[in-house]
This record gives sequence, C-alpha cells and structure tokens, in this order.
Amino acid sequence: MKIKDIREPKRFFDAVNNCKGTVELLTAEGDRLNLRSTLCQYIALTQMFQDGRVEGVELFLGDPDDVQKLAPFVDFE
Repeated sequence: MKIKDIREPKRFFDAVNNCKGTVELLTAEGDRLNLRSTLCQYIALTQMFQDGRVEGVELFLGDPDDVQKLAPFVDFE
C-alpha cells in the first residue's frame, strides 16, 4: 500500500508494535525497513518523517487485518 503521510508517528509506532504480522516500509530508494525493529523505527523517524511528509513509500503488512490498527495514523494514496 502506498502511503503519503503518517500522522502522530509515536502512536503509529505503538500500533505497529501491537500488530500480529510483519510491518515493513519500502523506501523510494528500495530499502526495506522492518518497522517492528526499534532501530528501524528510529531511522524512519529521523530520516523520513523529520519534515512531516512521506513520499514514494510503501507499507507491507504480513497480516492484512493489521491495516485496521494502522489506518487511523496513515494517509493512503
């Protein structure tokens, strides 16, 4: 799923930590970040979300039901 914005990153990552399946972010450069990893969360926050915008990023969920947990914090394209 392509995303264009993540609102409330702290609450978003709290929701990610409560997901049942894997949650990965594919960057425009082709990097795949496991968002269940604290290190990857830190990288995502400092590099991608510092200006408040997310561009060219896709979210991959291992469990399709997890989208309900993340949807309140994500603007999908």
